[in-house]
Amino acid sequence: MVSTETETEIEAYLGRVPSWLEAMPEPAADHSWGIVRDLELEETELAQREKALAAVSAAAAIQCPYCTHFHREEAKLEGVTEPELEEAIAVAGNVRLFSSVLHGAEVDHEAFVSETAEIVEHVKEQQSAVGD
Repeated sequence: MVSTETETEIEAYLGRVPSWLEAMPEPAADHSWGIVRDLELEETELAQREKALAAVSAAAAIQCPYCTHFHREEAKLEGVTEPELEEAIAVAGNVRLFSSVLHGAEVDHEAFVSETAEIVEHVKEQQSAVGD
């Protein structure tokens, strides 16, 4: 349950206190709301649209139906189209797939980092060549 002060603030932002916050003990609920408010709802380095795409992608990747539903609706409020949602979710699924492959194959992390550096350098060279 949230404190009275936090309840008032949440209602100003959302119109109501979501029931899942009521299931949390007060200090955790107040703290959790502060993180949501400051990171997801306030102005930060990312635009609201970018945050919504990141959130729906993460929600899909962790396979949370609650988060996926909420963040799809949030993304739609930010003007994200259905094809853009589909693409963002597909990218998240692709990351999850290759993460499973890398972990299952027990790919050496240091070798992976080194290999990635080589790939990044090659791509930068290709981009420079196009820009010339």
